[in-house]
Amino acid sequence: MRDLIVVVDTQADFMLSDGALPVAGADAIVAPLTEWLAGRTAADTVAVVFTFDTHFTDSYPGSAEARLFPIHCVKGTPGWRNLLDPLAVPPAIPCRTMEKGVFDMWAEDGLHLDDPRGRMPPVPRDAFFADLRRQGIDRAIVVGVAADYCVRWAIDGLIARGFAVVVPAHLTRGIDRPIEQVLKEDFAEQPVTN
Repeated sequence: MRDLIVVVDTQADFMLSDGALPVAGADAIVAPLTEWLAGRTAADTVAVVFTFDTHFTDSYPGSAEARLFPIHCVKGTPGWRNLLDPLAVPPAIPCRTMEKGVFDMWAEDGLHLDDPRGRMPPVPRDAFFADLRRQGIDRAIVVGVAADYCVRWAIDGLIARGFAVVVPAHLTRGIDRPIEQVLKEDFAEQPVTN
């Protein structure tokens, strides 16, 4: 069985203690995530998708997110950079990146997944995931931050698209709730395990 891997928002502003919006304990998962991804193979992984929380100084103040959090992950700043290098994913595994401007990676219309290696053209988000399901890929592994925000919404959308989801707790951190609590409270009776 080959899995889809979704790496959610492992960016400096979240992952580092001096970031604009640090998630407690996130710095401790950078090395394990890097090692885990390096150990994946094309035999067990159909693709790796990295999401990038992406904001702009001119539009963020008017966003719904600005009511909850200070500005963070401004595109092009050091805080926006991903601490896990998509180019470090084993070359035989297709890799994609997707920039999103809200918690929910499924909420915005017109998003595309890009190939950081430049081998494949951009593909519409919905077509990418639908094609995986048509290929018989039915399990996704979700890692990253934050368990109770962007990870939670990634899980929800994957389930809605027919994927069973695995969320390794040791590779995920939350702001107010750890992933175990999120799964218990938000995904009881859903096809999600950790």
